[in-house]
Amino acid sequence: MTTLTIQTPDDWHLHLRDGDMLPETVPATARCFKRAIVMPNLVPPVTNAEMAMAYRQRILDARPEGSDFDPLVTLYLTNDTSAQDIIEAKAAGVVAAKLYPAGATTNSSAAVKQLEAMYPVFEVMEQQGMLLLVHGEVTDHHIDIFDREKEFIDQKMVHIVKRFPDLKVVFEHITTADAAQFVSDASDKVAATITPQHLLLNRNDLLVGGVRPHNFCLPVLKRNTHQEALRRVVQSGSPKFFLGTDSAPHAKEAKENACGCAGCYSAWSAIELYAHVFEELDALDKLEGFASHYGPDFYGLERNSGTITLVREDWTIPDEIDLPNGKPIVPFFAGQTVHWKLQS
Repeated sequence: MTTLTIQTPDDWHLHLRDGDMLPETVPATARCFKRAIVMPNLVPPVTNAEMAMAYRQRILDARPEGSDFDPLVTLYLTNDTSAQDIIEAKAAGVVAAKLYPAGATTNSSAAVKQLEAMYPVFEVMEQQGMLLLVHGEVTDHHIDIFDREKEFIDQKMVHIVKRFPDLKVVFEHITTADAAQFVSDASDKVAATITPQHLLLNRNDLLVGGVRPHNFCLPVLKRNTHQEALRRVVQSGSPKFFLGTDSAPHAKEAKENACGCAGCYSAWSAIELYAHVFEELDALDKLEGFASHYGPDFYGLERNSGTITLVREDWTIPDEIDLPNGKPIVPFFAGQTVHWKLQS
C-alpha cells in the first residue's frame, strides 16, 4: 500500500494553550483534523460559558486562511461549578466538561478537590446531555505515580458510572491495561481516548539511559505490558476507543529544567504517528474508525464529509521547531523516522 485515504479525522483531546502559542498550535492541528475537543486548563481556567466562547473566538482568529477547523471548547470543573454554569454552557454550545483531580497535571491546582461533592453537577450534566471528560488519576501522595490510574478506577470511576448510568463519560488518555479492561467491560456510555505516546512508548523510553524530559507526560508512561494492552485494543477496532492526542506544547526551556513540564507536542505530526502505529500492528484498515468514526459517533455528532490522504513515505520529525515568540519547542518523536506523510 502506497497511499491511504480516510474520512477527515478529529482530535478528541487537545491542548492548544493560548496567546502567542495559538499561531503555532491551531494551524498544526487544522492541517489534518476538522474538529478538536480543546482542553480548558488555561490560566485562568475556562470555568463558564462566557470564558469558553471567548476562548473559542481566540482559536478561530488563529486559524489559517481558508481553514474550516472547528474547535469544540470545554468547561473546567471546580468545586464551585454550579448547575447553572452547566446549563448556560450547554446552551452556548459547550459539549463537555473536564474533571481534573486537583494537582494531577498542568494548571490543575484550581480543579476538583472533593470529587463526590460534584455528584449534583454530574446529575445536571446527565440531564443536559453534556459529556464528562475524566483525567483518571488519584493524587494522594502515598499512591505510587504508576498506580494512580488503577486506583482512580477502583476508588472513583466505578462509582461515577454506576451512580450516573446515562452520563456519557470519556476516560481520557488511558495508559493501563486496567483502564482498557474497565472501558471494554463498561456500558456503551463509557469510552476512552488513547494518545500516540502511550501507543509508541513505555516507561523505559522515559527513564532508561537518563531521564528524557520530552517523553514526560501525565499520566506518566507505564510499563510495556500496559503499552501492549493499549495497542491490542486499537488493533481490535473496538468503537469504545478513539483518537485523542493530548498534544500539550511547552517551550524547550520549560521541559528541560529541574521541574520539567508534563506534555508531548504531538499535533505537529499526529495523524502520521497514528498511521505509523497502525501499520506496525498490521491494522491500517482500523485507522479510519479510530480516527474518524468512533469519536463523533460517541459524541452524537455527524462524521466529517471530507477525506485526507496519507502517502507511504519515510520522513524524519525535526529536532526542533520555532514558536511564534522565537523560542524553540521539541516536537514529540523528534529526530525519529515515521513511514507515512500527509499529502498536502
